[in-house]
Amino acid sequence: MATIDKGKIVDTVALAAALIQRPSVTPDDAGCQRIIGERLAKLGFTLETMVFEDTTNLWARRGTEGPVFCFAGHTDVVPVGNEDAWQYPPFAAVRHNGYLHGRGAADMKGSLAAMVVATERFIKQYPNHRGSIAFLITSDEEGPFINGTPRVIDTLEARNEKITWCLVGEPSSTEAFGDVIKIGRRGSLSGDLTVLGTQGHVAYPHLATNPVHLGMPALTELVRTEWDQGNESFPPTTFQISNIHAGTGASNVIPGELYVQFNFRFSSELTSSDLKQHVEVVLTKHQLDYRIQWKLNGEPFLTDSGELLAAAIAAVHETTGITPELSTSGGTSDGRFIAPTGAQVIELGPVNATIHKVNECVREADLESLTNAYNRILEKLLC
Repeated sequence: MATIDKGKIVDTVALAAALIQRPSVTPDDAGCQRIIGERLAKLGFTLETMVFEDTTNLWARRGTEGPVFCFAGHTDVVPVGNEDAWQYPPFAAVRHNGYLHGRGAADMKGSLAAMVVATERFIKQYPNHRGSIAFLITSDEEGPFINGTPRVIDTLEARNEKITWCLVGEPSSTEAFGDVIKIGRRGSLSGDLTVLGTQGHVAYPHLATNPVHLGMPALTELVRTEWDQGNESFPPTTFQISNIHAGTGASNVIPGELYVQFNFRFSSELTSSDLKQHVEVVLTKHQLDYRIQWKLNGEPFLTDSGELLAAAIAAVHETTGITPELSTSGGTSDGRFIAPTGAQVIELGPVNATIHKVNECVREADLESLTNAYNRILEKLLC
């Protein structure tokens, strides 16, 4: 296990603090990418700012040959909520008792800082490394994820610029840094369903058609369906109703429409097309008059082998003494937009216990361990 140099901790923490002090609530980058870009430019990176609608993205690359190792991350953060509930101001980047506090400390400005510092150390030692190092940084990962990573990937694909290995800096760890590496994510598919009926007076139900009564048997069938049993990499597919609404607010009116929002988190046993088809078969079987709008948030992806994963496992063990668990749990990440290009994609970052919460923070020692691990991964892949 590598010994942490307390003096070096300052490098990553100082950069993370500078980023935290920028209130970059989605989709506002608030100048974070400029800070990162200035550091990368000094290392010989070519910077390309891509602005799509309200979103600022940075594609930076050092080298013109393959293989291409890419660090991917986001500068945007979620809103802070009630600032009075925070122990320290959320954008003050206060250091206290071995922790760095602030919105984005763990998700994911700490990771961004570790990526930059690890790259600086690597290039200082190996200025003539093989292949290329790239950074793909967006400012809308926490929001609509429309004009960020997907648009950058579309641009790169259009000019046949391929990523070989991609490390996403999402906070993957659970109890201690390095205990979990995300090797994929479940797919996510949302549906907005409207069941149509005929509004009327509750005293004259024969003159109305109640869409709530009509829709419930179909919804019950969907809830009770076993979609699959999962596999060795993914848990079983789940169906959850997240919102349901009908009526005018009056107790004597039969509603004319039932609105239902639902979401699938699905394994690689199924595709989004499979799920759509099954749902529509059920709705039709129950003779519903309905409209449905689908939103595919991402197909499942998996990197369960390959050079990137092997390098990351070894780097974490050498840095911390931990052999990481390999997991596909949790929500979605921007890795879902990168994996379909053929890249190997994993996620490795700090402990996620405080992300999106009041008093978000990260252990300073973990940031140095993360920097060391990133550095070792670069050495294993590009030396």
